[in-house]
Amino acid sequence: MTAPTPEHSPTSLTAAEAAAVRDAVAEAVLGSPTGLRADLESDPDAYLRLVGASRTAAEETSRLLRDSINGARAAGHSWDALGRVLGVSRQAAQQRFSSASQTGSAGPAAAAHDGEPGHPRRKVLSPVTAFDEMAILAIEGRRGWHVVDYGTLYHVLEASDRQWEHRRLLWTPGNAARRHLEAEGWRLVGETTFPWGYYTRALDSAAEPA
Repeated sequence: MTAPTPEHSPTSLTAAEAAAVRDAVAEAVLGSPTGLRADLESDPDAYLRLVGASRTAAEETSRLLRDSINGARAAGHSWDALGRVLGVSRQAAQQRFSSASQTGSAGPAAAAHDGEPGHPRRKVLSPVTAFDEMAILAIEGRRGWHVVDYGTLYHVLEASDRQWEHRRLLWTPGNAARRHLEAEGWRLVGETTFPWGYYTRALDSAAEPA
């Protein structure tokens, strides 16, 4: 007997899930600016505030899409798979978003050096994925290496004589979680990218030999 064909791909949203996302965005646009809903009844300037809120939402959703693509690439997904989710060809997806997949400031090729005068040693871990990076960073941290930059499928590490801890935090609204980690000695690496932010913390223990 032939198994029933699923109504949607397991990588796509259901109609209800897609509607919920759209509703959440619309609610954020209308509900976040103070008094906007009520002001739309009588204040012409409220419509300019609505445009401003919608622009902010559009900019943020565009950033989230690019960061989500970075995350999917870091999880090992191909441009072909991403194109299917985006509803475009592999080539179109890669041409539009490949520049976004290099999150790091200079990229991995320019990041590694052997410790020029006045500069600590650096190396690049690549390829690493969202599923193995933390275990690898735990090992490298004990050997005195810590993340100073990262991008899709790579981390740039810098050497020191101390052990380091690494942690990644799933995006949460507001800065409460970040402030809590910083109060415990954790330092954010670069800027938080969706869906992960990466943190490092130096320990008092001497680095283990490689």
